[in-house]
Amino acid sequence: MSIPRPFRLLGVQQIAIGAADKSRLQAFWVQLLGIQQTGQFISETENVDEDICQVGVGPFAVEIDLMQPLNSSKKPRVDSPALNHIGFWVDDLKAAHAWLTEQGLRFTPGGIRQGAAGHDVCFIHPKGSEDFPLCAEGVLVELVQAPSYVVDAYEGQSQIASS
Repeated sequence: MSIPRPFRLLGVQQIAIGAADKSRLQAFWVQLLGIQQTGQFISETENVDEDICQVGVGPFAVEIDLMQPLNSSKKPRVDSPALNHIGFWVDDLKAAHAWLTEQGLRFTPGGIRQGAAGHDVCFIHPKGSEDFPLCAEGVLVELVQAPSYVVDAYEGQSQIASS
């Protein structure tokens, strides 16, 4: 039985991987495997120095973020756990955030905000609380507002699959 939701998860938007020193991540993902680095993001607030990379093309490309903390004595620690988070495209981020909050899902502080790649994002907390007992059970999950070209591409694929 499926629960009606006012939003849809469309696909994987990103995978974020952290290490104390991202140069080893660069050596593996960029130099050895050949994924393309497309940008960089540095944030004191989020304690992150991040190389933004990409595998795949067009609306189905997946961002792979290689991250290290700016200061290893401060939180958040983007290198612990090493698979920092997974991000999903969502067709209506505001509706998803509101509905999931009503269901008792815990989000991290900060609400919906602009992410490193310029899309609106929010994060589902890996641990529940007394007020919000539902959580992502140990995994930090990022919900990312999909731009219209991504929504259209996924809708086109779903129409092909149902034919």
